[in-house]
Amino acid sequence: MKVKLQAADRFERDCKLRLPFRFGVITVTEGTQAILRVRIALEDGRTSEGVAAEALGAKWFEKSPAYSDAQNLDQLRQALDIAIEHYTAQGWATPFGFYAHTYREQIARGTTLGLNPLVASYGPALLDRAIIDAVGKATGQSFATMIAANVPGIDATDLTPDIGKDHLATFLSELKPGDTIDLRHTVGLVDPLTAADRPASERVNDGLPETLEEVVSFYRGRYYKLKVGGNVAADLERLTKIASVLDKGAGDYRVTFDGNEQYDDVDGILELWRKVEEAPALANMVKRTLFIEQPIKRQSALSRPVTALAKYRPVIIDESDGELSTFPKALELGYAGVSSKNCKGFYKSILNAARVARLGQGHFMSAEDLTTWPGVSVQQDLALVSLLGMTHVERNAHHFIDGMSMAPEAEQQAFVAKHPQLYDKQPGKPARLRAKGGVLQLGSLDCAGFAVGVYLDFKAMRPMPAAPREKLKAAA
Repeated sequence: MKVKLQAADRFERDCKLRLPFRFGVITVTEGTQAILRVRIALEDGRTSEGVAAEALGAKWFEKSPAYSDAQNLDQLRQALDIAIEHYTAQGWATPFGFYAHTYREQIARGTTLGLNPLVASYGPALLDRAIIDAVGKATGQSFATMIAANVPGIDATDLTPDIGKDHLATFLSELKPGDTIDLRHTVGLVDPLTAADRPASERVNDGLPETLEEVVSFYRGRYYKLKVGGNVAADLERLTKIASVLDKGAGDYRVTFDGNEQYDDVDGILELWRKVEEAPALANMVKRTLFIEQPIKRQSALSRPVTALAKYRPVIIDESDGELSTFPKALELGYAGVSSKNCKGFYKSILNAARVARLGQGHFMSAEDLTTWPGVSVQQDLALVSLLGMTHVERNAHHFIDGMSMAPEAEQQAFVAKHPQLYDKQPGKPARLRAKGGVLQLGSLDCAGFAVGVYLDFKAMRPMPAAPREKLKAAA
């Protein structure tokens, strides 16, 4: 089917984090989210609206210290503006056609503005979600139904010559969403681990866990994602403390390591892993480590093989996964997997998942997070990774943000009513993600559209400020 983009309204919301979240080179204490509402026309004359939401994240898409955090947000706004211009100019197209036909133009235009491919892809990532949400609402189909029937018109084009047409068709037709998915709890670089790390004077006391010990006993989850910071000695010390907590209370747990590009090269992270294996206190954690998420700075992540590290644990590409051609290049260097993040585009995740299916044993896709706030953002991401067959997903907003505290009460109540197994709403508290036992219930996401099914209070949001039209100058 073909549709036409008639309008795209951009909004933003802010929130204060309940706890500071440190990853990579930044410690976050507040956040801003982009919310997009589109109106599309269908060939039969009907119109439909769809939504998408994503964090405007500083120092993940673009980590150069030459740009301020505020400039990072403007770069993402620029990427969205460019995508809207491109999609509008397309006229009538299939939902996937908008993405595929403007892909190279989006990257090229981003380059002229100093936007790396990861930043440039942010715009289409939001637009594609909102468009398919509108299509599903108009046709009464869920996201899973639309993808399995290939309503968007996903095709193995010259953008992905390694994916055969027949393989892609079979892959899509066999996709089925899961009813549940395990939550992989993120342990940030400054997270308190025990009560001794969280004095009474610093406690939030909002009823949610504040230390890793409390997280383990509160959620009783099995999966944990551990941030490492690029200093072998400091990382080793912190991992030892984390292992003590998990070994004591987390039962049959599993962990992944996330370097967030903090190591200069493969030698640094290889040194860390060897020392981890040598430490008796980490012996149990070693056995329970599933994979290592991109620990090497993107400038060098694809310049040398990672086979020496991959001998110990599989390594996935994440921040360096800027283009559709990146994953095949990474495979040649010894990477075994790639992350799925809705901020990189759900079509990209689907195409990479098709690659993984073709490659077979030894290759995989992981479900990672960019602080997907409760509501639209987290639901669309959960629907995607569940459909692609992933059994656990990194989540961090449930811990660092107090539920839907940024949304009006009526909107919160609407989400709880539509998705009662996914959210909990106690008197006087915001709606919060239900994650008891470390498991998320996904059945309600199989609704018309892209896993939302709730009308947002756009009047309670502010319009997104206009993005600069020119290349941003480096901050002083």
